[in-house]
Amino acid sequence: MNTKLKKFLIILSVILLVISGLTLIYTRHMHYDIEPHVSYDAAVMDAEGRSHSEPSIVYYTNEITPEALMKIYETLNVAPEGNTAVKLSTGEAGNPNYLNPDLIKDLVDKVNGTIIECNTAYSRSKRSETAMHRQVAKEHGFTAIADVDIMDENGYIRIPVEGGDHLKENWVGQNLANYDYVLVLSHFKGHPMGGFGGALKNISIGIASREGKVRIHTGGVFSRPPIDLGSLLTNQDVFTESMAEAAKSVSDYEDHGKRIVYISVMNHLSIDCDCVSNPAEVDMHDIGIFASTDPVALDQACVDQVFLAKDGGSLQQRILEKNGIHILTHAEKIGLGNRVYQLVGIDNSDED
Repeated sequence: MNTKLKKFLIILSVILLVISGLTLIYTRHMHYDIEPHVSYDAAVMDAEGRSHSEPSIVYYTNEITPEALMKIYETLNVAPEGNTAVKLSTGEAGNPNYLNPDLIKDLVDKVNGTIIECNTAYSRSKRSETAMHRQVAKEHGFTAIADVDIMDENGYIRIPVEGGDHLKENWVGQNLANYDYVLVLSHFKGHPMGGFGGALKNISIGIASREGKVRIHTGGVFSRPPIDLGSLLTNQDVFTESMAEAAKSVSDYEDHGKRIVYISVMNHLSIDCDCVSNPAEVDMHDIGIFASTDPVALDQACVDQVFLAKDGGSLQQRILEKNGIHILTHAEKIGLGNRVYQLVGIDNSDED
């Protein structure tokens, strides 16, 4: 064997060794254990003899109408004062599954609300810049029912994260400071990165500025959009834990949860989020509307409904494969809310 060939083989061996080492490190870094789904409905836990803490109340109705939405809001018995924000997703261009403006109009009028959003941070989004984001909101009918505030149009503010493992501060749209109360209207559905999207995602990723979104997706490591590369380098549990931490910072900012309330609509259920321009087909029946002052209990109740559904197989798989359950575990751990809940029906035919 000649000298040149020997040098080539040595260099090749070193390169392959380095690649193998980096692959092993990356694989271990990206590993996460899948948490199984377990119901936290207090009635189910009681029937199974499982001990639990005092449950949070989650109201529900099987109806999905403007009247039912108004009724469940009034059942919460909250009284917003001052300038009220309504946080929802305006939906990516091409996605038909966002909350219908006709469904929410009466409630938005009731609270004299301003719809709030922040720009997106992923590539190929038509809502990553304010002007186009406003255009999409207009095309989807939201500007016809209320003023729409893209809160990070002129930057962000930093709010503290208490008790977080990854984030010490959360970068949110600066106009959040202009509001005295937040009504969180979420379309519960699947999500290609988080497993599912509900109240916790709506106040974490949804209220974060573009830069703040990148920080959440990467556990505080990166802050420059887009999120694509940083997300590929971030452990899934770090991402979901960072979402929980960002959500807690928003709740704390709103007088430790006293100036924020949550309603989630479970309809048009797909494995994909409203942020996906070409989502997977809806393959579940509509379930209803759920509401609570506790976002952890609310998301847990909605997840439990998915796992009760006979036609929920694809969304169940999406939640599990992305370890979506973990955001609930971490959110409860850091004191954002309680996974244990009591369902209280508000329909006349329901028995509490």
